[in-house]
Amino acid sequence: MVSDQNLFQYSLLSLYLIGPLTFISLLFLQAPYGKHNRPGWGPTMSPPLAWFLMESPTLWLTLLLFPSGVKSSNPKSLILITPFLFHYFHRTCIYPLRLYLNNTKNANKTGFPVSVAMMAFVFNLLNAYLQARWVSQYKDYEGDGWFSLRFVLGLVVFLFGMGGNVWSDRVLVGLKNEGKGYKVPRGGLFELVSCPNYFGEIVEWFGWAVMTWSLVGLGFFLYTCANLVPRARANHRWYLDKFGEDYPKDRKAVIPFLY
Repeated sequence: MVSDQNLFQYSLLSLYLIGPLTFISLLFLQAPYGKHNRPGWGPTMSPPLAWFLMESPTLWLTLLLFPSGVKSSNPKSLILITPFLFHYFHRTCIYPLRLYLNNTKNANKTGFPVSVAMMAFVFNLLNAYLQARWVSQYKDYEGDGWFSLRFVLGLVVFLFGMGGNVWSDRVLVGLKNEGKGYKVPRGGLFELVSCPNYFGEIVEWFGWAVMTWSLVGLGFFLYTCANLVPRARANHRWYLDKFGEDYPKDRKAVIPFLY
């Protein structure tokens, strides 16, 4: 029987292996939802329901596994897992609700492929297991004299990224509410990059990597980059193709001033 420690190590290795594969595949083939929605990917479901279901393991599995860790009652452990749960409460509950309210006003509805939702669901099972077990079981809090400093610095970065992510998503959903098709987003970080929502999420998980100071946190940050940078690149090209000369030429894809 595989011990939890072996399962943890195999899961961590899997996280690092699927990152490069995801990055390479997304350079050539974009997941068919949102701007890249297209037929041929099997049955679809309501986007709000898809987001709720595929992100849900980050809440219920984390809350299920966390109490079983030997350090789950350590105040540092409880403090550390809070930003992770805070982000995923928004992503699992608040964001789908906002999409649902938008869909009731917008007649131009598109489905979310069940196959894509299932792949995301499986990844979130893997990631929730790794983050919950690291924070509550395997992290050494007593021997980490820099925990408080790294947590505060990482939390500042995390909250900055989450603020940008949530604000950008609200702008995009608001444009859909107008019901007149896609428009060029304006204001804030949209003046610098096409996908400030992705930039914000990348910044968030960099902050998480600093807070956890672990291969688990670093692996999640790298996977986030592998997943979102190619999609931001595709979104940027989509905007340029759709709006042509009306799209700001100095706007980057995802990293302000760089890419």
